[in-house]
Amino acid sequence: MIGIGAVVVFTVLLPLAASAGPAEEPEPAGAGSAGGDPARTDPAPRIDPSRAEAADSEGSDSVLPGGSGSVLDDSVPDDSVPGDAERVPHARVGEVPVEPAARCGPELVSPDGVEAQTCVLTEGHDAWARTYYRNATGGRLRSVLTLMGPGGHTVQTNCAVGAGDQPGVCETPREPARGKPGAYSAVAEFAGTGDEAPLLLRSGSNAAYGAALNSAADAAR
Repeated sequence: MIGIGAVVVFTVLLPLAASAGPAEEPEPAGAGSAGGDPARTDPAPRIDPSRAEAADSEGSDSVLPGGSGSVLDDSVPDDSVPGDAERVPHARVGEVPVEPAARCGPELVSPDGVEAQTCVLTEGHDAWARTYYRNATGGRLRSVLTLMGPGGHTVQTNCAVGAGDQPGVCETPREPARGKPGAYSAVAEFAGTGDEAPLLLRSGSNAAYGAALNSAADAAR
């Protein structure tokens, strides 16, 4: 996780998902936080589950550096991941039907001007995390987005966040779903680019979890 600074966060109804443009280009290898995990982003739809998956078929022509994230658990065979043509909306993972769905936390904003909303997305055999954000701080930021699954399995992606006050998207790679969608959660952390830069915002896919994270940071201040 990045930074330990304090954050005061308010829930706001900002149309981040609605206004977010196409996802941004991959970050060069070696960039990002410790471990050099590159980032990966794709187009951003609205948060509505029925539209969230539509963005995956759009092209990518915007600005957020990113690449394939690093999967920290390789125990699932590659042949368990179906190709795009094989993905179906009601495919089964084990005996659990997985329909297209998006589970999102609240839209949050920090006093420094960082806004974000984080979601867990599932479709067919796949699960992944996505965060919608806007950076109004006037400076470049870095973000670490982590998808947490059953049995302590995690997938993490580092994203570089540009200084422009434009909506953006960061997401982890898709991975084979290992259980019910409710078994997954995600958290995104935003901080400055320096090694000692403070944490500006934590955004979680679970409303209560995100509130708890930011309340703890506020208390530390």
